[in-house]
Amino acid sequence: MSGGVDSSVAGYLLREQGYDVIGVTMKVWPQDCISRAEDKCCGPQAVADARAVAHSLGIPHYVVDEADQFERTVIDYFTSEYQAGRTPNPCVMCNEKLKFGNLWGKAEALGCDYIATGHYAIIEHHRDRVLLRKGVDPRKDQSYFLFSLRQPQLRHALTPLGTMRKPEIRKIARSLGLKVADKIDSQEICFVPGNDYKAFLRSHLGENEFHRGEIYDVEGNFVGEHDGIELFTIGQRKGLPGGSAGPRYVVDLDAQTNRVIVGDVEDLVCDEFEIDRTNWIARELPDEDVDATVKIRYSHPGTPATVTSLENHRARIRLHEPQRAITPGQAAVIYDGDVVIGGGWICRGEPPGHFEPARRTESLVSA
Repeated sequence: MSGGVDSSVAGYLLREQGYDVIGVTMKVWPQDCISRAEDKCCGPQAVADARAVAHSLGIPHYVVDEADQFERTVIDYFTSEYQAGRTPNPCVMCNEKLKFGNLWGKAEALGCDYIATGHYAIIEHHRDRVLLRKGVDPRKDQSYFLFSLRQPQLRHALTPLGTMRKPEIRKIARSLGLKVADKIDSQEICFVPGNDYKAFLRSHLGENEFHRGEIYDVEGNFVGEHDGIELFTIGQRKGLPGGSAGPRYVVDLDAQTNRVIVGDVEDLVCDEFEIDRTNWIARELPDEDVDATVKIRYSHPGTPATVTSLENHRARIRLHEPQRAITPGQAAVIYDGDVVIGGGWICRGEPPGHFEPARRTESLVSA
């Protein structure tokens, strides 16, 4: 229970279905955490709200301290990915390693058979396999964030909100008189205040840990200097040197040399990439090409693609229509209709253009 309306109503629905429900809230902030704000799903106010809802529903409530695990599993991953020139997805990692990972051991100790959450996704239990489907509310579907769950995790998982839409959830909460009925949804990374990941990295890492370097264009021309490769993501436009005829975008990051590569919008377009650490949910490892729909980020609508399984838990994605800003470190999730077949983490491929420094052509650097 995160203290929000979704997990609160999920608990109520399961109770009404005859389950013995126990409310559990994970404490994931250290005492000096800068994200201990009232609007955070992991903050102290969230714990108080969850406790109040549990009392209202007549179910027991526990708080489990996962601060150390969260630091090692989610925050360290988050910072190290930026340092490696990749863009992390901490929500996927938190679901896999903590909510449906570490927490399961504690649930078993309490005599539980399932872990239930307020995710908008459908977990469909069959005799031989569990399927993960999109939630029916397309604006809230969160199946993307659950793609890395394995069959043993899915077998012990319930998502009662998957067949419902957000207005229905709030209506139920209001009818129950829950104080969280109209609580605003958190749209940000729970441990990053103001969604300012750069400020978080500066606070968490310290300025001396940033990898400063140089900016080059795709032709190898020196453009300027930067204060840390951690401050850039693929597709970024703001904060780049000016002085070019048209807008520049970050098209690649080279963590080996700390170079940021910039180019035109056309340099962001790609029709093929690879993923690693693949997880196949709906079927065993495909032994032939699969035509499917692939989402290259959570907000992406999905695009037709052909997926080829490779060795060492990798796969090649060939897009039927080229897409912009395919970002290493993000998840590519593969769908057959509304069923999640599987997915993996986008790898860095061959960069566009020639990135070896050709000549240093100074240009003005904007503030």
